[in-house]
Amino acid sequence: MKTVTLPSGEKVPALGQGTWNMGDTHATRAEEIAALQLGMDLGLTLIDTAEMYGEGKSEELVGEAIAGRRDEAFLVSKVYPHNASRKGAIVACERSLKRLGTDRLDLYLLHWRGTIPFSETMEAFAALQSAGKIRHYGVSNLDLNDMQELWKTSGGKGVKTNQLLHNLTRRGIELDLLPWMQERKIPVMAYSPVEQARLLKQRGLVDFAKRHGMTPAQAALAWLLARDDVIAIPKAGDRKHVQDNAGALEIRLSAGQLLELDKIFPPPTAPVPLAML
Repeated sequence: MKTVTLPSGEKVPALGQGTWNMGDTHATRAEEIAALQLGMDLGLTLIDTAEMYGEGKSEELVGEAIAGRRDEAFLVSKVYPHNASRKGAIVACERSLKRLGTDRLDLYLLHWRGTIPFSETMEAFAALQSAGKIRHYGVSNLDLNDMQELWKTSGGKGVKTNQLLHNLTRRGIELDLLPWMQERKIPVMAYSPVEQARLLKQRGLVDFAKRHGMTPAQAALAWLLARDDVIAIPKAGDRKHVQDNAGALEIRLSAGQLLELDKIFPPPTAPVPLAML
């Protein structure tokens, strides 16, 4: 398994599992649990969820999937911005831990910026860390100006990742935010790496994948995995998709292939506002 190094020095899988919209439907629950468990078997042990996903249903699903295997997982969850106050984040984290059936999170993220000052959220994260409820903390959907402000806040330099919408069609961060993060050795956690499956039907990517003997999903994921500072977290609700995603780990795109993808999906030439789903 390829790994990415967090600012703390800890290594985590470069390919994990997302869970947005998982746990919402009883009819698919058993297969979704089986998919998460297969992913863990294949080394995709970083699992990302959030209190927002199904208002806790995703966390409950993940809790069931990792039951008896908690120590194998690197567990990530996120707090709503309106819950990210000094007291609110602590209470929200406790709820998440209960739904997940665990006593700690490996990484706890502010889901996006709200009206509560960063200083309050950092205080809450520090308290949770001191209590052993979370091991690391980070952020999600923060643009360059947000990160610069956070960096000046007490505790802000302790963030271990910024989870961002990043894929072949969402390359805006490459011009300013990504270089800023690279200078500080903060990895990107890329969500929606296949653009909620829309990329899988993009003609240019389909043709590229066919020419090079891979699936479109594997090509899109391999493009992210070509960098040492990106953690990709595709969602796969069934075992077939998990196996397809895991196949990306066997692919090393050549310089020529990366140039091909740049022609199909050109990098930005001017600043682009941060996109989020």
